[in-house]
Amino acid sequence: MQNQIPTTVLTGYLGAGKTTLLNYILTAQHGKRIAVIVNEFGEVGIDNQLVIGADEEILEMNNGCICCTVRSDLIRIISSLMERSKDFDYLMIETTGLADPAPVIQSFFVDEVMRSRLLLDAIVTVVDAKYIWEHWDSSEAQEQIAFADVILLNKVDLVSPPILEELEQRIRQMNVIAKIHQTQNCEISLDSVLGVGAFDLKNALGVDPEFLDEDAHEHDETVSSVAIQEGGVVNGDKFNRWLYQLVQERGADIFRMKGILDMDHEDRRFVFQGVHMTLDGRPGRPWQPGETRRNELVFIGRNLNEDELRHGFHDCLM
Repeated sequence: MQNQIPTTVLTGYLGAGKTTLLNYILTAQHGKRIAVIVNEFGEVGIDNQLVIGADEEILEMNNGCICCTVRSDLIRIISSLMERSKDFDYLMIETTGLADPAPVIQSFFVDEVMRSRLLLDAIVTVVDAKYIWEHWDSSEAQEQIAFADVILLNKVDLVSPPILEELEQRIRQMNVIAKIHQTQNCEISLDSVLGVGAFDLKNALGVDPEFLDEDAHEHDETVSSVAIQEGGVVNGDKFNRWLYQLVQERGADIFRMKGILDMDHEDRRFVFQGVHMTLDGRPGRPWQPGETRRNELVFIGRNLNEDELRHGFHDCLM
């Protein structure tokens, strides 16, 4: 037990604020050397570029859902990490927003390396107080809440107190054990999410008595991702108009969007993120001398029209 590395599994539906929480943790003063594994849904990785903290080990998997096809990748990466275990003393695994946490938990008990070298500290689930209602009936969102040891009810400033109270009651009906914290921008005392020792296998088995025996689970086949990688300089005015029109017409079907752009010949990359109708954009890290500038966008949603998205973005280029 003394040689095991405490590990937090960070989960939550698309756009809830997982990367925001991760950045908050990595830039805080906690004295821990943290290694991070980031998993994404789709073939292009954006989240690893959104993570602040150059001193941390950021490892990325983006060839599928962490709870399905890439579980072997997770085990392989952790096995490789253990060869350098003296370089860090805490591990965080951020799952894609479409992941069922049960098979991830399973890996900690069925794989010999993970079982002997890692100590599952807690399942931390971030819940989007504004948009969780749009996905309440999805199995992934329900599993993320049900298996959580700690729940961050995030973006509480965007909803009224009565709705917040109703949401907390609904969550309590699904999970009576988890500690619930209300947050804005996932700002919370680190003692509430790191080293809490909250995971208990008996509780997980209570949620799903057979989850240690599961080999697969179902996903909503209508949900997919569209990734766009293209050179060129983006015209900021055209891009803003296109994105605004896009969310007006298709916002209900676009669960998550995020991107890194070379906009208006600026010295810094432009980072944009969106959840349904809510959009946010701001300057990111500076482009480095000699660095190849490239626009990378990811859209995740239901019944997405890939050609329409590609043509729409291409029309925004100078």
